[in-house]
This record gives sequence, structure tokens and C-alpha cells, in this order.
Amino acid sequence: MKIAVVQYAPVYLDLEKSMLRAVEIVAQAAEQGCSMVVFPETWLPGYPTFVWRLPPGAGMGKTDELYALSQANSVDLGKGGLAPLQEAARDNGVVVVIGYQEIDSGVSGSTLFNSCAIIDADGSLANNHRKLMPTNPERMVWGFGDGSGLNVVDTAVGRVGALICWENYMPLARYALYAQDIDIYVAPTWDSGAAWLATMQHIAREGGCWVVGCATALEAADIPAGIPYRDELFPDKDEWVNPGDAVIYKPFGKAIAGPMHQEKGLLIADIDVAAARASRRKFDASGHYARPDVFSLSVNRTVQRPVTFG
Repeated sequence: MKIAVVQYAPVYLDLEKSMLRAVEIVAQAAEQGCSMVVFPETWLPGYPTFVWRLPPGAGMGKTDELYALSQANSVDLGKGGLAPLQEAARDNGVVVVIGYQEIDSGVSGSTLFNSCAIIDADGSLANNHRKLMPTNPERMVWGFGDGSGLNVVDTAVGRVGALICWENYMPLARYALYAQDIDIYVAPTWDSGAAWLATMQHIAREGGCWVVGCATALEAADIPAGIPYRDELFPDKDEWVNPGDAVIYKPFGKAIAGPMHQEKGLLIADIDVAAARASRRKFDASGHYARPDVFSLSVNRTVQRPVTFG
């Protein structure tokens, strides 16, 4: 089957326009014969790169203003926030994996989460995972996720699971996915470069699975003029804010597509999903190469809620 990795920029911090763009991209990938489409970390409505660019303390007021804009453009699953993308998946018969910024009106209606949704080809939401641990200044934007989304799920293209950005450096989180008979391991991220690509290759070898890594290919010129503090945040108008580096690694092997560096478009490759399980004959981290008499892992999948009402 064909898989497409998205390396287009969203309409930064504009959920409505970014959603329309996402729907168009899904249709474009389907027209090229793709059965699966993968978007990067927080593609909806755009990664809050401002937390890395504004000085702590001195930039707090500016961060508050940008946070409010980001919050107003976040996705609320409880209000059908991914419905247009679910309809696009169903209409085009493709599996969609997308990183997005989530707000939960069912709890506080304020805290944001870095989430990743797996939408099956029938439009159903197969899994929603919230990033367990935001990295460094990301904690000024996102709350912590829980283990309820640490699932590998059956889809029309095989068993799919996802970890977000530096969660992929968490060996126990990776192992939790390996132990669920994973075929396609998706790593939406904001990271890029040689060290990140080495991690993707390591996971393909360690997990014996297809690995898809993707960050948003973003140029300063992609940032709309109306974004607050745009000129301060992106003074170099020719800057590649993120080069993308979309890549696909085969199980236990090398890159079969990418990295797609400083380029916009779709990275498309043919993959044989069955090759994942076959590759684990040599090394199966949670199977014949495990030592349960020495090591064990317990995963708490309980949804963690701050309040319950009787």
C-alpha cells in the first residue's frame, strides 16, 4: 500500500483554514493512490514555537497573548472538532494520523494537550493519545497526558500506534507499543536533523516495525502577517523555522523514503505491512527476546480525571 507523509505547513494558528487545508491534502493523497496519510505534531493549528523564542519571564505577557490565540484555535473532540477530517477519511477511504492541539470542554475547558488522533478509513476515531510529558518550555502551553491513549489499534491498513516527539526517547513508552503487535509506528514531531533521524532508524530496528517520522516544514514566510510579535519571533524572513525531514524506515532496516529536507509536498512510499511481523524473527523486543523473569512493565491505562460527579 502507499503511505503519504505531509510536509506542508498549516495556516499558522488558524484552525478553520488549517482544517480546510488538511481536508484538501487528504484528498490529494488519495488521488495519488495512498491508503494512509500522516500529519506532523500539532499540525492543527501549528506548533507553538514561540515558547522557544520568547525569553522566560520577560516574554510572559507575549506568551499569554499567543497562548490565548492558540487556545482559541484548538480542537475540542467533545464538540466534534475533528469531524471534517473524519469525513475526509471516510469519503476518501484512507487512514489519517494527525497531531493536533486539544482542548477539553468536558473538564476545565482551558488546559491544552498535545494530542495525536488515529482516524480509520471509515471515519471513526480509532485512538486519541495525549503527549505524556511536554518538553521544557512546552510545559507553559500543554498539560500532561495519561496512559489511556497508549494503544496500538486495528485499522484498514494494519495495526497502528503513535508516540509524539520526545516521547519516542521514553523506552518504556516505546515498549508499551511494541508489546501490542505493532505494524506501523508513527512519530509526529517538531524535531529534525541527524540525531532525530537516528532515533527513527533505531526504533525501526528495535521494534521491528515500519516507522514514520514527520515534522512541519515551516518557513518564516508561512507565518501570517497578523500573528502577534511576528517580526520579533521571526526576524529572518528567509528562515526555515523547521526543515521537516519527513522519513519512512522499513522494519529492521534503512530509510525507504526521505528525509525530505527543506521541501514542501507529500513524501509517498509503497510499504508491505506484513514485513513488520516477519522481521521480528531475528529480534522481538516483547516476544522471544524479552525476559519476563527479569523485567516487567505495568501500564496504567486509566483515564485520569481531576474531578468526578456522582
